[in-house]
Amino acid sequence: MDNKGPSPQPHPIENTTPSVKSLFAGLHQTIQALRGPEGCPWDQKQTCASLKKYLREEMDELIEAIDHENHPNLCEEIGDLLFLLILAAEINHKANRFSLVDVISGINAKMVRRHPHVFGDSRCTDEAALKKQWEAIKSQEKRGKTI
Repeated sequence: MDNKGPSPQPHPIENTTPSVKSLFAGLHQTIQALRGPEGCPWDQKQTCASLKKYLREEMDELIEAIDHENHPNLCEEIGDLLFLLILAAEINHKANRFSLVDVISGINAKMVRRHPHVFGDSRCTDEAALKKQWEAIKSQEKRGKTI
C-alpha cells in the first residue's frame, strides 16, 4: 500500500525512558489492585461522581502550590491529581465506557492535531497566530462531533 500522507508522529510515551513507562504502568497496576477484589474498600466504592469532591480539593491544593511556588508540594499535588484522574479512567474502564489507553491516545492525538506548527507544516510565528490556529482547529473538531 502506497501511503503518500505525512508519516504518523511517534507517541510521546514511546520516546521516554523505560523508567517512566514502568512507573506509569506501576501506578496503573496499583490503582487496579486498589479497585480489585482484595483491594481497598474506599477505592472500590468510588464513582466519578464521588471523586468530584476530591478532584476539586486536589486542584485547589495544586493551584495553591503553584501560587506559592512550593515546588516540593507542587510535585505531590500533581501526583495526587494524577492518581485521581487515573482512578476515574479505571472506573470508566470497568464500566466498559473507555480505557486509560483511550484517554491517553485521545489527548495525544488531539495535541498533535492542534499543534500543526510543531507536528505538521504550519508556520505560525507569534502567539496571536497560534491562538487563531488553535481556535480554528478546535472549532473544526467540534463541528465534526455530535453532541
